Amino acid sequence: MGWPFIGETIGYLKPYSATTIGEFMDQHIARYGKIYKSKLFGEPAIVSADAGLNRFILQNEGKLFECSYPRSIGGILGKWSMLVLVGDMHRDMRTISLNFLSHARLRTHMMKDVEKHTLLVLRSWKENSTFSAQDEAKKFTFNLVAKHILNLDPGNIETEQLRKEYVTFMKGVVSVPLNLPGTAYRKALKSRCTILKLIEGKMEERVQRIQEGNESLEEEDLLNWVLKHSSLSTEQILDLILSLLFAGHETSSVSIALAIYFLPGCPQAMQQLKEEHREIARAKKQAGKVELTWDDYKKMEFTHCVVNETLRLGNVVRFLHRKAIKDVRYKGYDIPCGWKVLPVIAAVHLDPSLFDQPQRFNPWRWQNSGSRGSCPSMSTVSNNFLPFGGGPRLCAGSELAKLEMAVFIHHLILNYHWELTDTDEAFAYPFVDFPKGLPIKVKAHSLL
Repeated sequence: MGWPFIGETIGYLKPYSATTIGEFMDQHIARYGKIYKSKLFGEPAIVSADAGLNRFILQNEGKLFECSYPRSIGGILGKWSMLVLVGDMHRDMRTISLNFLSHARLRTHMMKDVEKHTLLVLRSWKENSTFSAQDEAKKFTFNLVAKHILNLDPGNIETEQLRKEYVTFMKGVVSVPLNLPGTAYRKALKSRCTILKLIEGKMEERVQRIQEGNESLEEEDLLNWVLKHSSLSTEQILDLILSLLFAGHETSSVSIALAIYFLPGCPQAMQQLKEEHREIARAKKQAGKVELTWDDYKKMEFTHCVVNETLRLGNVVRFLHRKAIKDVRYKGYDIPCGWKVLPVIAAVHLDPSLFDQPQRFNPWRWQNSGSRGSCPSMSTVSNNFLPFGGGPRLCAGSELAKLEMAVFIHHLILNYHWELTDTDEAFAYPFVDFPKGLPIKVKAHSLL
């Protein structure tokens, strides 16, 4: 169980390559099996690298287990953040998010803006200059969610100020929770106050405009929807928007950066993507159309395989925090009530008994038929592939994240050839990050 109080937390959180499960997990699984006990984050814990137990935990949310993040995360994201809420309040907040990110809204509102914000970023790239692909991906996803949540336009002073504050904020969310001067955690708490002040200012302006009947059609954003259709308090709205801005750009931007990182190492995948997107672009040109449609998105079949493989191998969300709310017995294992339970999603995605050559980037494994390596059956895929979690807490933004990745890849493949200019790889801290920012150099081309 490790040292008093801290247990084995330091070893568990030691950075490692994101396409592995790390030395700590490797050694513990080899010694104790896929389900073992430890002391982590100051509490006795069960760690699960077992696909069946992980599914069981997620499916029994609210019945046998509940979300249980460290108190320090609640201190930064707020007590009304969807990440830390449980029960009815979480369900209500999630319903708001699901309404805002519904399938119909993705088709009618988001699709056009995802493409617009993609092109805004890609068109700013200069040939032969080196820049951080990770930063560019963050710029794209942040601008998109800031527009749809608060109607903030990319490049304006408020948007840029908010984006800079979020960089500091993010570093604190995943830092050691020491509330001392100069620490990342203290700086993040300060950034939280600045961000909330800005959101509250926007709220006050909007409430006044709604009361005066001076709303513009452009303001069909989340803030407007919440103010008109929910009974949430000001504090609840602030925490909801703060956490959605955070969740809505951080993980999807890392996923895009991972795709940019993996693809140059797989020339066959790059070639197949070029053929798929050239075909879509040619058909649009012949029809005299410019903007991508939902039908075009559905035609990106191999791109969806690339998206899945990027999420499986990169594992942006490594593990989840849960707690047993009853004594649980699972296949001969006893999980005591009150113990922390950590389902490690990454360990399942990188399990050689479930995925053939799991460390290899192989998008063809997601096709129902194909000659390049073994392809899992659809039941294996759905049961063991959980990049967005599962059960009642399945990520509300999962479809938006996949749409962002596919549209970004479409325009990137059509317009640029890129190469990494320095050795860099994704590390798990446990949040996934490129230490050097993934420096790339691009060369413009046209596949049409």
